[in-house]
Amino acid sequence: MCLTVPDGCHRIEYSVTSQRDQHGWGFMDRLRRKLSDLPRSGKRMLMIAADAVLVPIALWLAFALKYDSVMNGLERNPWLYAGAIAASILIFAWLRLYRAVVRYIGPSTVIAVIAGSVGSAMVVYFLGQTIAWRPVPASVTVIYALVALTWIAGSRFLARWILLPFRPVGELVVIYGAGEAGVRLARSLAPDSGLTVFAFVDDKKVLQGGLIDGAQVLAPDSLPALIRDRGVSRVLLAMPTASRRRRSEIIRKVEGLGVRVQTVPDLNDLVSGQARVEDIRDVDAIDLLGRDAVPPQERLFDACVRDKVVMVTGAGGSIGSELCRQIARLGPRRLVLLEMSELALYQIERELRSLMEHDRIELVLTSLLGNVHHEQRIREIFRAFGVQTVYHAAAYKHVPIVEHNVIASIHNNVIGTWYVAEAALECAVETFVLVSTDKAVNPTNVMGATKRMAEMVLQGLQQRSERSRLCMVRFGNVLESSGSVVPLFREQIRRGGPVTVTHPEVIRYFMTIPEAAQLVLQAGAMAQGGDVFVLDMGKPVRIADLARRMIHLSGLTVRDEENREGDIEIHFTGLRPGEKLYEELLIGSNVTGTGHPMIMRAMEHSLPWEEMQELLQELLIVMADFDVGAAHDILLRAVCEYRPSGDVIDDVWCRRANEELSQSNVISLQPRRLAALREASAVAE
Repeated sequence: MCLTVPDGCHRIEYSVTSQRDQHGWGFMDRLRRKLSDLPRSGKRMLMIAADAVLVPIALWLAFALKYDSVMNGLERNPWLYAGAIAASILIFAWLRLYRAVVRYIGPSTVIAVIAGSVGSAMVVYFLGQTIAWRPVPASVTVIYALVALTWIAGSRFLARWILLPFRPVGELVVIYGAGEAGVRLARSLAPDSGLTVFAFVDDKKVLQGGLIDGAQVLAPDSLPALIRDRGVSRVLLAMPTASRRRRSEIIRKVEGLGVRVQTVPDLNDLVSGQARVEDIRDVDAIDLLGRDAVPPQERLFDACVRDKVVMVTGAGGSIGSELCRQIARLGPRRLVLLEMSELALYQIERELRSLMEHDRIELVLTSLLGNVHHEQRIREIFRAFGVQTVYHAAAYKHVPIVEHNVIASIHNNVIGTWYVAEAALECAVETFVLVSTDKAVNPTNVMGATKRMAEMVLQGLQQRSERSRLCMVRFGNVLESSGSVVPLFREQIRRGGPVTVTHPEVIRYFMTIPEAAQLVLQAGAMAQGGDVFVLDMGKPVRIADLARRMIHLSGLTVRDEENREGDIEIHFTGLRPGEKLYEELLIGSNVTGTGHPMIMRAMEHSLPWEEMQELLQELLIVMADFDVGAAHDILLRAVCEYRPSGDVIDDVWCRRANEELSQSNVISLQPRRLAALREASAVAE
């Protein structure tokens, strides 16, 4: 078998031959073919003949070992040997040993051999006491049983080894981690998986130099030589208990070696039963970032969830569904799922019911179809179920799509939040938590502006709320969510590229979906009313660097000016409408700490509720006329930090403006209306 291993800008081919080829065992292969071609009856006769030879030899050896003399074994009555042969064959036949398919023998065959050997020894002892010239000692029969067991079982395994067709060595892999997880992983790799464990690598010096199932445990420094000289093409990380920071350090050492890097699930997934050690998967993007998870505080989890009626809007989305999973484990009295997508609602409900059955969770689960800007339905839901805590995750969040659908996005992100929050106040909901985004800070796109205005709606409503606490949680990009770059990069690498990045300098903050959900849940417990909570998310990540690392960890190289023979190209497409080079988490610098060391509270400006209410009423009027330009102007007035990166590009509005200009008498149009139509028409063109 030939393996191709990248080495810098070149590709080196290594020939990995089988042990049989190396030792010239062509005779064994010919013998295997001849034995395999025998009919079933012929194979049975061959096994019977082998037993007829092995049984008397085992009996003779038992006498020789007992009396320390070869002749002592030959002086016994020959009828004793004949009786041993006949008894053994009859017993083995009764135990159906000769019907077993040798190449697939297993524990049942071994048990049959043990029973047959013991039975044969008992017959020999009986015959030795009756027909032999001299009585046969019991010790001889014990020795005979052990020898017969070893030889007969050994003959079956020898035959199995000969008859099994030779399997190629397959892809050579190294397991990083020689602990329990590494050993279990190595033993779980089936012969037909195409993977062969060549060696283990471990940082612990006490393990180095040892052997695990025939594979040597080596120091990490030996990895480059294994890859270069031995043709190892994959490294499997078996360190489920290691911190993300430690895993990231190891990945950085391995990623430049030109091999594919995969890992076993982390400890949390193993403990929760969501994964097994044997489940090999690509390295998680969070391992590349190297930031350890923010540790949750259990007391904060319980405050707004345990024994309460909890509702999640957008329950089928990336964040909403993870909120539901975590809430279900925290002991609410009832969990209400609100989702406008029937398919998404069906999927999350089915998953939660499976979770409840698996973990024996007692919970009343209510699944409801509905949209957050259906004001009356939201109010009736709150009243019917006595909702006490709301996690509002329903939103349109994909920046380019929102940029082309301004009215729909304002309706969902701003008006929907307003209606749900108003209903919460009217029905005396205790806690209302808005899932926000870092794009709401100094926004340059419609999505960020609508989310910031939604925050300001809650800040305004809090001014007239006496019983309900309204707050918002702001965080960066969520890994593996819908629209995230990580699954996109993974799919592009799988297809052979190119990997698309908007700009070489674009950077983002990242966190995992479970972390984001944990933050949202804990923030509600610390809310005083009108709070904006943000997470200390560590250092931002350059997206181009993330793409390069994912390519390297797939065992491939980047094709660029320095390496024209690389595997996958990174193509820079340019910033999309409304996209920024970098995101921020805070407006200003007025930040205080909280009871959680990694969560901060930002004190940010807001409008008086009367002024905010007027803006919302204006929005309703202009949206009813589908006046995108006027709606956009209101966004600019409400969110003073909003700096659009370009013109309004709502697809429907621009097309309608073109048609209206072509059909209308330009002189009859009001100057402001004419200017708006011309602007929209120019964008459409």
